[in-house]
Amino acid sequence: MLGGIRVLELATLAAGPLAATYLGEFGAEVVKVEDPRGGDPIRGWGHQVDGVGLVWTSIGRNKKSVTLDLRTTEGQQLARRLAATADVVVANTRPATLRGWGLDYPALRSVNEGLVMLHVTGFGLTGPKSERPGFGTLGEAMSGFAHTVGEATGPPTLPPFMLADGVASLNAAYAVLMALYHRDVHGGGGQLVDVNLVDPLARLLEQSLLAFDQLGVVAARAGNRWDISAPRNTYRTRDGRWLAMSGSSPTVALRVFSAIGRTDLTDQADFADPQRRLARAGEVDAAVAEWVARHDLDDAMAVFERAEVAAAPVYDVSDLVADEQMRARGVFMSVPHDRLGPVRVQAPVPRFSAARGRVDHLGPALGAHNDEVYGGLLGLTAAEIAQLRGKGVI
Repeated sequence: MLGGIRVLELATLAAGPLAATYLGEFGAEVVKVEDPRGGDPIRGWGHQVDGVGLVWTSIGRNKKSVTLDLRTTEGQQLARRLAATADVVVANTRPATLRGWGLDYPALRSVNEGLVMLHVTGFGLTGPKSERPGFGTLGEAMSGFAHTVGEATGPPTLPPFMLADGVASLNAAYAVLMALYHRDVHGGGGQLVDVNLVDPLARLLEQSLLAFDQLGVVAARAGNRWDISAPRNTYRTRDGRWLAMSGSSPTVALRVFSAIGRTDLTDQADFADPQRRLARAGEVDAAVAEWVARHDLDDAMAVFERAEVAAAPVYDVSDLVADEQMRARGVFMSVPHDRLGPVRVQAPVPRFSAARGRVDHLGPALGAHNDEVYGGLLGLTAAEIAQLRGKGVI
């Protein structure tokens, strides 16, 4: 679907590289530039097997790795030559640093007028915080996410995964596609795409903004409850497992009462009416929790499935990969790795009727494609590549 699109990835860690990964899954050629003194730090994130970072194996899928020291004049010159061949450049270096290297959008557009440049930063390219370093944790804190997550008497809670980076990467990927559409379909030029780690996650928390703006209400932590839906919680089963339930639809909530043998509640306006039910959320929770606690998970789920209640088991990863729905849809796939053998990874997520995402290979070794890219794409000779390598530029 994106065949013929070349992406030059100058970014490290999560949000920018993830956006490039999504493009690469659907045919874009992604050339990832890494520091020759160790590469993208994400290679060292999380669990390692024989010195291979498992997170990197997935985020680096389908990419060509070249090494280049962007702090050197020669490295910056080579980066500009690479950018001249690209449709998209992905960067996440602080704005002043990129300007100093001559790799900011105005500099790169001077060599490639049709270039779409995605610049992911902590706080955005404008404003008083634009030059501050930022990571996803700060986005999760400032967006309001951490403030609203956790038990009422507990501390603000951060997610144990790269949530802000992930949400930003999704915004970034579709923004790049819109910019390419504008260029290629409507005949526009290239443009700069400005995405940060706070705004995309804050957008998902828009309920808090609306309530504050119109009612002066500041959202508070409430555990697994949500003040727009009841029942909505996790419930422990007799066999010590957990299920989650949502009564977001009025008709589904009434099915819950029927399924747990509390049809008496459907006849009471305080429970049948969606808005009035919110004021009695504690009682609703107690009724559901009491019923669930008397049943094993499989038995409870069988009742809820027959009643078409929106409920699901709370899975750990072993449950997830064994689930019949995940297996039927091929949500996970096994891809060979030259050092680790078969590695099970998440398959590309979007499904199209006339195309499929692909994972041709997992994250390559650092600089594995230096000769191919510098020689084949830029036309450098073997002697020139060897000289650059000897000087530490690549």
